[in-house]
Amino acid sequence: MSSTTAAVVAVTSLRAEARIALGPGVSVICGHASQLVARLQAAVERGASGIISFGVAGGLAPDLVAGDWVVGSGVCTDYERYPTDRAWSCRLLDAIPGSHHAEIVGVDAPIAHSSEKLRLHTRTGAKAVDMESHVAARIAALHHIPFAICRTIVDPEDRDLPAAAVIELRRDGTPDVLAIFRSVIRQPDQLPGLMRTAIDAWTARKALLRGRHLLGAALGCPYFDERACEPSRVDAFATAQLRSAGS
Repeated sequence: MSSTTAAVVAVTSLRAEARIALGPGVSVICGHASQLVARLQAAVERGASGIISFGVAGGLAPDLVAGDWVVGSGVCTDYERYPTDRAWSCRLLDAIPGSHHAEIVGVDAPIAHSSEKLRLHTRTGAKAVDMESHVAARIAALHHIPFAICRTIVDPEDRDLPAAAVIELRRDGTPDVLAIFRSVIRQPDQLPGLMRTAIDAWTARKALLRGRHLLGAALGCPYFDERACEPSRVDAFATAQLRSAGS
C-alpha cells in the first residue's frame, strides 16, 4: 500500500478530462491507452494512494443517457476481470447522487455502432465501455494499489457514432481537427450525427465538471490524508499538453 500522503493518479484519455480531473491530491496521466503503461509505472514509483480511471465512457445499457455517472464495480475484458476498491467506490456513489454502480468493459478500439454496444452489453452485462480502465486496473493490481472507476456517459447505447467522431486522438489528447474535417468532406451526410455527438459531449462535460466538484480532494479516495495534501501535478508529458492549451 502506498503512503497516504502520495497523490491519487487519475487516468484519462482526453486533455479536457485531464484539466477537469486535476486538483488537490491528484496527479493526472493523460494519453492513448497504448501510452499509459510506462507512464503509470513511473507514477507508481513516485508513490500513489490510489489509481482512478476518470472521464467519459460509452453507454451500453438502455437506461443510461449522456451525462449519467457510472461508478465501476469492476472492469472486464475478454480474458480478465479486475474488481474496484469497495470503500472508494462507496465514497464515489455517496458523493454523486444518482450515479450507477455497474460493471465496465475495457476495449482496445472504439465501439461506434449501437448494434455492437447491444452485443457487448448482452455478452458481458457491463453498462459502459472505455479504452483506459482495463489498462489502469492491471497496473493497480500488479502493485496492490486501490483502484476505482468514475466515468460519465458521452454516447448512449442507441447512438451510432459517425466516422469523424471515432478518429484517433492526437498524442496530446486533443481531437485531430484536420482529420475530422477531411472525414466530413468525404462523407458530408455524417454532419447531423456529428452534431448530435457534439451535443452529447457538451452534456457529458457539464456532468464531468459538476461531479468533479462533488468529489473534492483526491477524487474521494479514502486512503489519502487531506491534511498532508500535496500540490496537484501531472506527469511531464501531460504538463506539456496542458501548458500548450493555455488557460
